[in-house]
Amino acid sequence: MSRLPDVITDWFSTRGWTIHPHQQEMLDRAGEPATLLIAPTGGGKTMAGFLPTLADLATGDHQGLHTLYVSPLKALAADIKRNLRTPVDDIGLPIRIDDRTGDTPASRKRRQRADPPHILLTTPESLALLTSYEDAPRMFAGLKRVVLDEIHALADSKRGDQLMLALTRLQAICPDMRRVGLSATVDDPAAIAQYLARHPDPCDIVLADPGPAPDIRMLNTDAAPPWAGGGAAHAIPAVLEQIKAHRTTLIFHNTRAQAEIFFRNLWLANEDGLPIGIHHGSLDRVQRDRVEAAMVRGDLRAVVCTGSLDLGIDWGDVDLVIQIGAPKNVKRLVQRIGRANHRYNAPSKALLVPANRFEVVECRAALEAVEAGTLDGSPRSPGPRDVLCQHILIRACAGPFAADDLFAEVTGAGAYASLTRAEFDACLDFCATGGYALRVYDQWQRLLQRPDGLWQLRDPRAARRIRMNIGTIQDADLLKVRLKRSRGGKPLGEIEEAFAATLTPGDTFLIGGQVVRYESLREMTVEVSRNASKTPKVAVFSGTKFATSTQLSTRILDILQRDSWPDLPPHTANWLALQRQVSEMPRRGQLLLESFPFRGREYLCVYGFAGRNAMQTLGLLLTKRMEELSLDPLGFVATDYATLIWGLSPVDDPAPLFDPDKLRAGLDGWLADNAVMKRSFRAVANIAGLIERNTPGQRKNGRQATFSSDILYDTLRKYDPDHLLLDITRQEALGGLVDFGRIEEMLARTKGRTTLNRLTRISPLAAPLLLEVGKVPVKGAAQEKLLQRETEDLMRSAGLAELTPPQEPDL
Repeated sequence: MSRLPDVITDWFSTRGWTIHPHQQEMLDRAGEPATLLIAPTGGGKTMAGFLPTLADLATGDHQGLHTLYVSPLKALAADIKRNLRTPVDDIGLPIRIDDRTGDTPASRKRRQRADPPHILLTTPESLALLTSYEDAPRMFAGLKRVVLDEIHALADSKRGDQLMLALTRLQAICPDMRRVGLSATVDDPAAIAQYLARHPDPCDIVLADPGPAPDIRMLNTDAAPPWAGGGAAHAIPAVLEQIKAHRTTLIFHNTRAQAEIFFRNLWLANEDGLPIGIHHGSLDRVQRDRVEAAMVRGDLRAVVCTGSLDLGIDWGDVDLVIQIGAPKNVKRLVQRIGRANHRYNAPSKALLVPANRFEVVECRAALEAVEAGTLDGSPRSPGPRDVLCQHILIRACAGPFAADDLFAEVTGAGAYASLTRAEFDACLDFCATGGYALRVYDQWQRLLQRPDGLWQLRDPRAARRIRMNIGTIQDADLLKVRLKRSRGGKPLGEIEEAFAATLTPGDTFLIGGQVVRYESLREMTVEVSRNASKTPKVAVFSGTKFATSTQLSTRILDILQRDSWPDLPPHTANWLALQRQVSEMPRRGQLLLESFPFRGREYLCVYGFAGRNAMQTLGLLLTKRMEELSLDPLGFVATDYATLIWGLSPVDDPAPLFDPDKLRAGLDGWLADNAVMKRSFRAVANIAGLIERNTPGQRKNGRQATFSSDILYDTLRKYDPDHLLLDITRQEALGGLVDFGRIEEMLARTKGRTTLNRLTRISPLAAPLLLEVGKVPVKGAAQEKLLQRETEDLMRSAGLAELTPPQEPDL
């Protein structure tokens, strides 16, 4: 058994601590090539990851960089720096610790490269940038360990793929470098272990005691949730009572826009003046730092937040987490729950607040999944080739390289282990020439092969431009928002360029929980003034729009098939019972369709439970098929669980609509010249380096970038349809943007077993979707009253008015 130096064990003793078993196990395995630790939130994962480093540095005289820590969030790196400084300063260890993110001043970055600290805390993008410099071998020469925090979050994104490619470069520089992965929520430990280790090296897995089960339930509210919407305004009084009853509460939302709306409503109802903050990725860094500092000091009673605080922030005073809206993903819910009572063997406490009636069922399914200890996840896809193209350019910035050596390095990353040499050579050729149709243009002639066979940049000055565009995060086009003053006022954050384009002087919107008045757009900056209006527009932040996971959808279907629902509130249980009387419940092994007339239109509702993106795509494909069959569709709306189509003709035979081959052919035809493909191509082209968003002295705005990417897309389709980036784009579009794979999974799950129920009136499950149709901007009391009457009329038509008093949709 490995022992800690006496100075560290003495420090533990003075604080009344003893080393946890999983921390001792990580210390014992410090010499293994790769180790994955899965431990509950608050279980001392970070200390477990750093104990071998502290032990090594406390007893040795290491020069230069010893340990590299990588996290998905800037805030997490800053938090770990604060927490590491405590033992280092208390013990008096001669260890230098520093962090490096996009927010780090350039002067400090230069010092870090010239004289690296012993421990450097960074993000995937900053690490990729560091590997691009010629002096990278000198900076990383003594590197012993890399600690990857929240590895489950990195493994699900292109940021993680870029990180693992960067590690292959570090491993080539430091062959004995050890890898450590830390996580509290891993659905498939073996898969994550394979992802962490250098292929084909083994990876040890350390499983800590999971600790006590979390205390998690649904929040009881006096008002029933509305039939549609995501704002959860009905729960504001109950949430305020929970804030008053706890020390510090984190209130999570799935989107930034919803967080802004909820924070505003909460603040207006906050008659006691409780200190409440807001934190999300579109806010200015200074404001985010201020909120984080206030949390550390214990000055805030609550923070309304999004995924920006999902991971690892160690705020011990947080004793309650509230999730507003259905969590969509059990793994994300468990991660968020863990923010409460962030201490070893202390149960996390959390409340779920469904924003609408159907989300009550989804929240119940999530609660049962947490209780059963099952997490959702998806199989890992092969490493994306656009990220590989960027990596090749990054490697060229650092100096000449041999293609054979780089191919051997790259295939050491688990996601790229199956990469063929032909696929690698195609990426290398693209980086060198731009591909067949573009090789005549000098701007894409970036690499050349020397007589000795090594590859290098054609023009060394290109390195600066490549470094300026490193990264895989593809945010929507965002514009800075500042208070208007003569010399540039206080920065507030960012809004989407598309949203800014809809604003005229005098319009108001929410940002950072305050209402501001749009004044002008000046040099890519939105200038605003403060405004006391209580009815603002809402900034449409990009944020992450989650789809309900396949595993959670399956649990929802199982709940719907139960004989009764004693665990659900009466209003929801009665709603489901009425659905069973009027029609039937969707089930796993069949595709339920309902058709009914309503106000001179014919409606078709498809209960696919395939997630919002897939159901949206299904609506596009089905309406296209209906046009071909002269069924006169007029439109559709989609949610995570269903697609509702309306038109002039009833559907009597659904079989022709759901022919898999025809759906696939319709998808290919629809994608060929569609904005979805162009949007996907733009993201791929940005990552692969075909399009530069940032150039010395200027940055393209969204319209300029879209214009140039659209021209390139049309050119390649016409003259080089087999171009590498078009092939990557097709794969991307079929994945996240249209999620056709989940449509195919839905068809495989139901195996052609389709049930069409012809009804004389709207079914209870379909009724909320009609309210989704009415979700348009509402201005003024008259429009609100009209919408309220529409809701009441609709609920009466569906036979739902008798269940609960009619309520206004929560828009």
